[in-house]
Amino acid sequence: MGMKQFEGADEEFNLEQMEAETEQMLRLRYITKANAVFERTKGGFVALDLTDADTKETEHYDRIRVVRSFPFTDRNHYVSIRTIDEKSKEIGMILDMEKDITPETRAMLEEQMDIRYFTPIITKIHSIKDEYGHAYFDVETEQGPCKFVIYMNSSSVVNLSDVRLLITDLDGNRFEIPDFTRLSAKELKMLDLFL
Repeated sequence: MGMKQFEGADEEFNLEQMEAETEQMLRLRYITKANAVFERTKGGFVALDLTDADTKETEHYDRIRVVRSFPFTDRNHYVSIRTIDEKSKEIGMILDMEKDITPETRAMLEEQMDIRYFTPIITKIHSIKDEYGHAYFDVETEQGPCKFVIYMNSSSVVNLSDVRLLITDLDGNRFEIPDFTRLSAKELKMLDLFL
């Protein structure tokens, strides 16, 4: 098939390039200790050298993003390795963090995910005030005292199970209550708006 180009407002549309990019996006590559080398960078990030099984060519990524496909239900399986750009294209998938990579690599990638998925556990609720469509939380977490604000009329509080809550504030920070039935009656009454 020859190259088809369509001219628009100061842009060219290249069908072959689009088809090649689509094919690459749809190709699922599995990352294992046999085809991947992860290294820490000087800036505290992680770089990746990935060797293609068919062509034996190695692709180098100066920095990667590590994303859990199922962050709350299956943390160690289906871990996506992605580029860090705005489109965040998937480079490949680690099916099993315990079996498919070395313990050193797993520790390195888990550090990255701990930063990405930092979710303080709420241990005590001091107050929740409802004002003008927002809820103002004053809580204790495992990391210390914290105050944050959420929207009242959105999905800022999500039930992850019958007793587990995930709360997302206005800035996208996440907080977790692993079992709200362990809270005091006073704390449950404050939280009642969201249950």
